[in-house]
Amino acid sequence: MVETLKKNREFKQVYSYGKSIASSYLVLYWYPNDGTKNRYGFSISKKIGKAVVRNKLKRRLKEIIRHKEDKVKTGYDIIIIARKHVNRLEFQRLRKDLIKLYKKAGIWYY
Repeated sequence: MVETLKKNREFKQVYSYGKSIASSYLVLYWYPNDGTKNRYGFSISKKIGKAVVRNKLKRRLKEIIRHKEDKVKTGYDIIIIARKHVNRLEFQRLRKDLIKLYKKAGIWYY
């Protein structure tokens, strides 16, 4: 199961002090935490779609993270922000986009 960021101050800390990288469809923020696990936060605007669409996207992202968790370096708070038109992507394309961001960020084991 994917551990998530829940409190507003946790999100603010990552936004304020963390680093970010973006693609056409996603933005990735990351900041080291004190733990041995990664914690994830998701930010999906209402511009992306109604609740059904946003929740489907979150489920897809969580599934990608769950399958690739052993490839990502641990000890980070990570926020994934969905950009416009991300809901048009197929699952495999979304997975490739997220992995590309992990690699660019330097938190992916090769």
